[in-house]
Amino acid sequence: MQQIIKEFTKGLWQELPPFRLVLGLCPTLAVTKTASNGLGMGLAVIFVLALSNMIISMVRNIIPKKVRIACFIAISASLVVAVELLMQAYAYPLYQQLGIFVPLIVVNCIILGRAEAFAAKNPVSLSLADGLGIGLGFTLSLVFLGGIRELFGTGMLFGTQVMWQGYQPFGIMVEAPGAFICLGLTLAAMNVINTWQARRKGLEAPENPQSGCAACRACAGIK
Repeated sequence: MQQIIKEFTKGLWQELPPFRLVLGLCPTLAVTKTASNGLGMGLAVIFVLALSNMIISMVRNIIPKKVRIACFIAISASLVVAVELLMQAYAYPLYQQLGIFVPLIVVNCIILGRAEAFAAKNPVSLSLADGLGIGLGFTLSLVFLGGIRELFGTGMLFGTQVMWQGYQPFGIMVEAPGAFICLGLTLAAMNVINTWQARRKGLEAPENPQSGCAACRACAGIK
């Protein structure tokens, strides 16, 4: 049970996808004009990531190594189709807002990275916990960025006016540059936190979380 909790909680801070691993930045930048958009995309990613991790872990011993990447993509693609159909049936306005980024979940580096680096090497329970934790961390990141951009860019949060009457929105926050500004400031804040944590532990430099594309090691065994 402790191992399951560890694998779940690591995605909430230690391996937070956009800010610690710096993965999945395309939807992070593109769909976070509002907090609701970020929440919708995050829930879709949780569904695909958790189920793909679970399924891949179940069949990992019968998938030939030479075609494992193709099998991983086929599994995630099938789940993405299910997400698309569900969104079209029950959340069509949100589906229209997210647009092409829903089918692009198939090639999201987080999905393939967790499949290759974790689900293909671990039992079902740990793989499901990993998928849920990483997916939840990704969702919280999108909602955080979307909330900041929506709040300062429109004065609203989840479509509800929260800023004072007469507030002048910063229009740039809901445009493409606003996404990069918010992401850059957030990454800077994460570096400050890392430095503070390192100094509390008596270290001269922040601990290296092995962030970046290479951290997932998904491509290490591809031939």
